[in-house]
Amino acid sequence: MRRALVVGIDKYQHISPLFGCVNDAKAVAARLERNEDKSRNFDVRTVVGDDPQDMLDRDELRSAVAGLFQGDGEVALFYFAGHGHIEATGGYLCAGDCKSGNDGVALSDIMTFANTSGFRNKIVVLDSCHSGIAGNHPTHGAVAELKDGVTILTASTADQYASEKNGSGVFTTLFCDALDGGAANLLGDVTPGSVYAHIDQSLWAWAQRPVFKTNVQSFISLRKVRPPIDLADLQRIAEFFPDKDCRFPLDPAYEPERPVAQIISSAPAPDPKKNEIFAILQKFNRLNLLVPEDAPHMYHAAMESKSVRLTALGEHYRRLVAEGLV
Repeated sequence: MRRALVVGIDKYQHISPLFGCVNDAKAVAARLERNEDKSRNFDVRTVVGDDPQDMLDRDELRSAVAGLFQGDGEVALFYFAGHGHIEATGGYLCAGDCKSGNDGVALSDIMTFANTSGFRNKIVVLDSCHSGIAGNHPTHGAVAELKDGVTILTASTADQYASEKNGSGVFTTLFCDALDGGAANLLGDVTPGSVYAHIDQSLWAWAQRPVFKTNVQSFISLRKVRPPIDLADLQRIAEFFPDKDCRFPLDPAYEPERPVAQIISSAPAPDPKKNEIFAILQKFNRLNLLVPEDAPHMYHAAMESKSVRLTALGEHYRRLVAEGLV
């Protein structure tokens, strides 16, 4: 069971409105519901506050979060876009009927729901001001308390505001980019860790900073996208490179293209079987899994009978394949 609750609130009775949170929530929900190939991913419940006559109140929001984490299954994910509040008693998510902020849903309550949940993986994603306080000890703010399987990803630190740009949260725009494949590995998996790395690299050091806290033994995939290389091709890396120090020798028969001057020369003709292998090696090169030695390009490496070697990333995937982990 993969369950997600996605919340976005624009309309508030007593505090200033927001303008991109509902659209952000809908964008996140659309990506979580289906993988890139349209296969089923999360069962998503989307709750929005966009009607000034029918506010999303505190009790409704708190009940929805509590319901998300009830029961058990593979993963329960909570996403929230809206106002956040912080004071000495902790952090809060502001529902539509909030007046002061501390009458919202306490982040400590949300973390209690997550920490005590029977789901194997509990993920909390917050695009709200001061959200980085989530998971911190109530009296020892520098210490996070996360039970096994809990991950938190927030738009900003406890002291920062979460920015909007072009009608969308800066954090959520990057979060959606990551889910679209910007944070995918070579198998097409987008994990919480890779999402954080994508967002972290995309935000200026002097602007809002994302916060990532986790207590897991392994990352779960949030979404599957089309991998940049076929699995069958990737698995041949251990065939071509039996060990990490191996070099794969090339010769002109690997290269299928010939300049006119070389057609009439004594260079060997292209070999279809070698051409097929060379096409896979070129894919490895484009993905930074290998590089040619003493040659500027793969073409030159073949025509000059040079070799290719694995990069550090290539050795990582070679080892995974060799150990049967891919």
